Amino acid sequence: MKQADNLIYGIRPIIESIKSGKEFDKVFIQKGLRGEHFGELHSHLKELEIPFQHVPIEKLNRLTRKNHQGIVAFVSAVSFQPIEEVVQMIFEKGEVPLILVLDRITDVRNFGAIARTAECAGLHAILFPTQGSAQVNADAMKTSAGALNNIPVCRSKNLSKSIDYLKNSGLQFVAATEKTEKLLYDVDYNPPTAIMMGSEDDGISPAYLQKCNHLVSIPMTGQTASLNVSVASGIMIYEAVRQRRG
Repeated sequence: MKQADNLIYGIRPIIESIKSGKEFDKVFIQKGLRGEHFGELHSHLKELEIPFQHVPIEKLNRLTRKNHQGIVAFVSAVSFQPIEEVVQMIFEKGEVPLILVLDRITDVRNFGAIARTAECAGLHAILFPTQGSAQVNADAMKTSAGALNNIPVCRSKNLSKSIDYLKNSGLQFVAATEKTEKLLYDVDYNPPTAIMMGSEDDGISPAYLQKCNHLVSIPMTGQTASLNVSVASGIMIYEAVRQRRG
C-alpha cells in the first residue's frame, strides 16, 4: 500500500518490502505500538539496522490519512554501500581515496547539491550518519541531477567509529570550520583524504572536530557571516581537485 513512490504504510506491506530488498531512509513507528506482527517487523529493523523512530500518532496522521496501522516508512532513492567495502575497493584499484563526510546535513536540497558537486569532481564516496541527516529521497535525487546514482553513498550508524576506521586505513581528515585561522589552501590534499562538512546550524560536532587532522576555514572578506554548506563544500572539494591535478 503506497501513498507516494517513496512512502509505504502498514505493518505487512513494510515487512514484505524489507523482505524484497528495498532500502529504507527512515521508519516512523507510533509510540506504544505492540502486537505479533509488529514484533516481526521490529526484529527485521534491528537485524538490518534500518533507522526507525518512535513518534506520536499525530505525526503519522500528518504523513498519510490512510490506515497506516501505526507505522509509516520512507524508501530510500539509492542503495547504500558499506564505507569499509568502498574504501577497500578504492585502494585495490590503485587510486588515492578522496571522500566527503557530512555531519548532520539536514536540508534535502543541500544534500542533493553537495552530491552533485562531489560526483562531478570525481570524489569516491559520500559518508553520513544514519541519525540526524537529510532523507535521501526523490527531492535529493532531483537536486543532485541524478548524481546520487553515480557515486557510492554510505550511511553509518556510528559515524565516530567510521571516522576511526578511515583514519586507521590511512585517510587524513580535513574539517571545514570557522573555529580556526588556518586556510583550506594550507593543507596538502594529495594523500588519502576525507573532507568533512558540518551542519547548516552549528557546523561539525566538537567530538568529530577533535578526531580531524586539519581544521581549515574558507576566507571571508564580505559582511555576510557564512556560506551555504553546499557552496562551501564545492570550494573545499575543488581545492583538493586543483591540487591533485597538479
